[in-house]
Amino acid sequence: MEHKVLVVDDEKPICEALEKAFSKAGYRVFCAEDAEQGWEVIEKENIHVMFLDLNLPGISGAELCRKVRRSRPMDIIYAVTGYTSLFELADCREAGFDDYFTKPVELKALWKAAADAFEKLHRWR
Repeated sequence: MEHKVLVVDDEKPICEALEKAFSKAGYRVFCAEDAEQGWEVIEKENIHVMFLDLNLPGISGAELCRKVRRSRPMDIIYAVTGYTSLFELADCREAGFDDYFTKPVELKALWKAAADAFEKLHRWR
């Protein structure tokens, strides 16, 4: 399995920084600026590990997570958000996220999350 990661964030500098960081760690990285574009990439590239911003224009990251969960229950999906509240965190769990990260995020934490995700996916295969 090729180690492909999707980052969905409407803030272009964040997408570019994460693309560079994940590429440096050996992952093939895809970026999308909104949930619709993210879903297209997921379907086309068959990506199983993703990092979704919660606050996206149009469809939210939580809604995209729900959509992915319905058709691809084994995928590993992380929320990345600049805002945290108990309500939002509960919504993340309900939507089906595997974990969440608060911006600004330490790159080492994201690298570890991606490595753990691929290790888990390999065990499940």
